[in-house]
Amino acid sequence: MRSTPVDAFSLPQRLLHWGMALLIFFNLLFPDGMNEWHRAMRHGNVPSADQVAAANIHAYVGIAILVLAIVRVCLRLLQGAPAEIEDEPLLFRVAAKAVHVGLYAFIFVMPLTGIAAYYFGANTAGSLHADVLKVILWVLIAAHVAGALVHQFYWKTNVLRRMTVGR
Repeated sequence: MRSTPVDAFSLPQRLLHWGMALLIFFNLLFPDGMNEWHRAMRHGNVPSADQVAAANIHAYVGIAILVLAIVRVCLRLLQGAPAEIEDEPLLFRVAAKAVHVGLYAFIFVMPLTGIAAYYFGANTAGSLHADVLKVILWVLIAAHVAGALVHQFYWKTNVLRRMTVGR
């Protein structure tokens, strides 16, 4: 684990962040193929080839997110992360830490519950994945984006810059 502080996230860390964000938004915004497949299966119908293909795309994107999450955590442990902004009020620092921990947990929990449902038929995991966890993930993403915007436009810190262009 890296012991010296860094000023910004490394280029690989930034690319992973934004690449994973795109994949996560893809699966959150376009779950229809998986939903159609699930609906067909639930009603005892044989899913069409298009439904299976669309469901597979959703599943493969989820698996890619999981693999990238593992790489991302390893990079964070090896390369470190910038220190939190000390001028930020304690309540906001605690909230930011909670949101980040939640997001890191969800980049593992969402793919794992999806895999459990799609590949192993764990209906409870599928219900959690598609209903409860998805809503919580949207809340965490909204809080994360809001926090970045508050840093950029209210506190005028370099937090957003550290994850975009660096330094």
